[in-house]
Amino acid sequence: MMKNIVLFDRDDIRGALLPLTFTRPVAMIRFGILTQMEKWQRALPDADFSPLTADYLSTKYPATLTGDDYYIAAHLCPEPSFIEAVADLAEGHALADGSGALLAWHGKPETVETYGGAFPLHFAAVTDIFMKNGQAVEADFSALTTGRVSQPLSETNRVVGDPGRVFVEEGATVECANLNTTHGPIYIGRDAEVMEGACLRGPIGMCEHSVVNMGGKIYGATTLGPYCKVGGELNNVVMTGYSNKAHDGFLGNAVIGEWCNLGAGCTASNLKNTYGPVRVWSYATKSFTRTSLQFCGLIMGDHSKAGINTMFNTATVVGVGVNFYGAGFPRTFIPSFMQGSVAGMDPVPMERFYDTAERMMARRHVPLTDEDKAILQHIRDNEGC
Repeated sequence: MMKNIVLFDRDDIRGALLPLTFTRPVAMIRFGILTQMEKWQRALPDADFSPLTADYLSTKYPATLTGDDYYIAAHLCPEPSFIEAVADLAEGHALADGSGALLAWHGKPETVETYGGAFPLHFAAVTDIFMKNGQAVEADFSALTTGRVSQPLSETNRVVGDPGRVFVEEGATVECANLNTTHGPIYIGRDAEVMEGACLRGPIGMCEHSVVNMGGKIYGATTLGPYCKVGGELNNVVMTGYSNKAHDGFLGNAVIGEWCNLGAGCTASNLKNTYGPVRVWSYATKSFTRTSLQFCGLIMGDHSKAGINTMFNTATVVGVGVNFYGAGFPRTFIPSFMQGSVAGMDPVPMERFYDTAERMMARRHVPLTDEDKAILQHIRDNEGC
């Protein structure tokens, strides 16, 4: 029986998930409705969990080691056959994939076996987070709602498809909305709000206190993390938490970190005019990498901001702590802690950055701690401008 489980960052996966993993362990990535840590905690409620991550993150996210620990790669989702295979590991034994990359081990790994079961749902690149989000929302919807009864849905709403695929948690408000479950479920979390005139087409996961403003058009597969507020048009977007795109404008095939704000009219392209494959910035190689993706929008790290009517080209990657504003398209990679417009960008003074972050976070009664500042300073010193 697994009692103490450590969800570890595999170096190659952590690098492929930047800029999101600059500020969090892989276990804290939101994929579907839940974070990876939350998925595993629900799957194995009797076990203890902690993350094993980069040294500079470990003060905020410490690992708990007992001497009899099971290690599981944090980018893997909990599925019964994989959980069983890990639980069966004798001490000193490990599981690897076909390439030899470690998936899990018990104690100090001395004997490595190749895992032969069905490979769990997972993400191996930041673009996988939106590409596979529909599957993840489906899995989390089942985990969160099986055996439970939804709060009643107001008669002012219209449901297209199976009403049983809409689940409303306690305290949520949904009025005069169009909800389509033909292509996937719609989960509306505790104290969330869907305002009148909004159109939601599943699969969609709304976490606690998230808001869809009046007339919002939300296509699947989309996740709104805790306290996110959105409006305009979203299509296949994962917003990690505490971020806003509250006004008109388009965002599609995108991943947005925490404490981000996209101003009124902000729009990000997710398709080139040539309909060709996109190149995406790779932090690992420090260059643009060719992909087979036709659709890819905005990838944005924590604490980044975009002013009103800003525009982003297809497959733009924005680091941590960026403030972009003004007319015109920026380059498709903006390093962390830069501010400005197409006329020119300069490093953000850290005290000014902290002032802005503290004001935004205070609106949600969340402090910017000394631990947070140490993490952000490390990123500035080692990965930023």
